[in-house]
Amino acid sequence: MLNIVFKNFLWYFLKKLANLSIAIYILCIIILVIIIGSIIEQNQSMTYYRMYYPDSLLFNWKLIYFLGLDHVYQTWWFALILLLFMLSLITCTFSTQLPSLKNARRWKFTSNSNSIFNNNSFYLMNNTSFNNYSFINVVYSLVSANFFIFHQQKSIYSYKGLYGRISPILVHFSIVTILCGSIISFASSFMVQELIPSGELFHLKNVISSGIYSSLPIDIFGRVENFSIDYNFDSSIKQFFSTVSIFYRNRKIINSKQVSVNSPLYFDGVTVYQTDWNINALRIKLGTHQIVQKNLLKTTINNNSCWVCNFFINDQEQVFFLVFSLNNSIVICDFNGFVIGTVNVGQKFYINRIPFSIEQVIPSTGFQIKVDPGIIVIYSGFATLMLTTILSYLSYSQIWVSGSFSSLEITGSTNRAFLLFEQDILNVKNNYNFYTFVSLSKYYYNLHNILK
Repeated sequence: MLNIVFKNFLWYFLKKLANLSIAIYILCIIILVIIIGSIIEQNQSMTYYRMYYPDSLLFNWKLIYFLGLDHVYQTWWFALILLLFMLSLITCTFSTQLPSLKNARRWKFTSNSNSIFNNNSFYLMNNTSFNNYSFINVVYSLVSANFFIFHQQKSIYSYKGLYGRISPILVHFSIVTILCGSIISFASSFMVQELIPSGELFHLKNVISSGIYSSLPIDIFGRVENFSIDYNFDSSIKQFFSTVSIFYRNRKIINSKQVSVNSPLYFDGVTVYQTDWNINALRIKLGTHQIVQKNLLKTTINNNSCWVCNFFINDQEQVFFLVFSLNNSIVICDFNGFVIGTVNVGQKFYINRIPFSIEQVIPSTGFQIKVDPGIIVIYSGFATLMLTTILSYLSYSQIWVSGSFSSLEITGSTNRAFLLFEQDILNVKNNYNFYTFVSLSKYYYNLHNILK
């Protein structure tokens, strides 16, 4: 008894889920969630949300953390909504579209046009009749117009554009493929962000987001060989580049590959994106042997980005080193902010009779390292969706031909592109007249030869 109740409930649930209105409601919810995820910054710290989303706002930080809106695309309830939408599409496909396709492939003979008008929901053309008809000529005419023909006694059924009926099914499957790819990404992807000084080794440590079934490869590490920036004439940044070597399982698999913003690095399903850069430190040489490394702090002077560090000459005096870009000179200022001078990397200068030189400006490069096994599935689904969406605009047309003792009646219907269908009907009539004329010409020619 419980089994029957469960089956009835399941069938009722699936039938309701396959309803077009329900599918549209679920799709609207997905769109609304995506809009919220676009408005609210994702994967930020709690301090960030406390600062920018106080209790007075509609989306305050407590609600954001309670609903998981700080990582909305990785929440269980968003995955559940996607699964419901997938189930709605699959149920609609198997309960409605596949039977409709099966019905469209069947031949539907009729003896008069009234039954077509009563039972068919498509728009129909006006009836046309041919006197002294020939079924062979009608078949040739329909084949010339690319129709599939079925003939039974004094009736002909033909259709054209069956791909237009298959395409909506493939559209559903492509959308399901995209949603499956999204769920695979949700469960199996991870993203790491690193800021690495030039010349240093790095491992995958700073995990930003990860799926419940994702795994972080611990035997991958890399080395930033070099970092450089291309500047425009006005000193604005044109592009920045990192030269990277990758080691995997104690062997070098990529040697000195250049990565830029629009040219990521791919290996073994891992993608390395160039995201950011910074100037980390100055390496300063004092006298002839002593090397000092000073960290730089980023600030703004006259709306220009600047990196600065201080250096104590003695207990009471200090100087400041200012770096504005990697290709410009380094500015030296005293405690009061007056410029003492400018120097280049490697140039020797003196402060209080002590020889100094800037040996190296150490930049750091920002990487976003991502593994997403679902991205191929998503791209495949979108490619199929674009193709099948175009094919779904093909019209599905049908033509019925029924013959009486002295006349031939032709009736047609289509679901779209009515003007093109009228042109098809006209082509069929013209072809029929042509074949009839050729047949009569041959008949009279043979009759003339016999009479002679």
